[in-house]
Amino acid sequence: MRPFIEKLNINEANSFYARTHSTPEFEVGWHQHSESELILFKEGYGTAFVGNYVGEFKKGDIFFIGPDLPHTFQKIHKDLFVSAVVVQFQESFWGNRFLALPECRFFKDIFEISLRGLRITGNTKHLLYEAITSLETLNGFARIIRLSECLHTITERKEYELLSCHELKEANSYCKDRIDNVYQYTVEHYAEPISLEKVAGIAAMTVPAFCAYFKKATRKTYIEFLTDVRVENACKMLVDTDDCINEICYKSGFNTLTNFNRQFQKVKQSTPSQYRKMFKSGTVLI
Repeated sequence: MRPFIEKLNINEANSFYARTHSTPEFEVGWHQHSESELILFKEGYGTAFVGNYVGEFKKGDIFFIGPDLPHTFQKIHKDLFVSAVVVQFQESFWGNRFLALPECRFFKDIFEISLRGLRITGNTKHLLYEAITSLETLNGFARIIRLSECLHTITERKEYELLSCHELKEANSYCKDRIDNVYQYTVEHYAEPISLEKVAGIAAMTVPAFCAYFKKATRKTYIEFLTDVRVENACKMLVDTDDCINEICYKSGFNTLTNFNRQFQKVKQSTPSQYRKMFKSGTVLI
């Protein structure tokens, strides 16, 4: 199953979409769309999948995702409430002549880097919170001005983390079903034993061909990607439950405690127990 193509309705009075999505409406699987997307999380936390990136999302986080970049945001457990302001727009809605103006050169810059997906960091997150929230209630030309200001702020302050890599989008445009199928399966089954034979079969390839293809497309081996997914979910269990480390190890899909500790250290630069202690002390934010 490829990521489904999401289409949000824009009414005749507006040129772009801006609305809060909350549980259960928030829950959307691996998907993509032709619009750029600015998303601000108001409640909840979980795991973000953007292209080949695997990481966390939490209240206050802002992501900017370029067109046709597959993504999904999975909450840590089914009963968690998640709410986010979702803003979607076609890059061309301003008009090509407007975007070609020298004063609007920043649009080209932000659109280009958004193809990899951005996670806004630093004080820029706080500066954008009210601005993005207001897009849902503003009317008329004020909406266009505010959205332009948001993108200009991101471009000027340059406080962001680049997420995915260009190769993933190129691979998707060439034969995206193969990667998409594997991503979807991994998101749904990371806690289970997953063999290379299984995912290669899902991609309709031999194991050597799949390993080479996945590494070329994502700049990660499949095992590295699977480990990232498992570690991120382990992080959520470490801070959201009182389960012992040994339980979390197996619930995350690792088969030995030794391997769990080693892989967690590699990804997070701390052991699971250290991570939990840092969170409780306020050093680590979920």
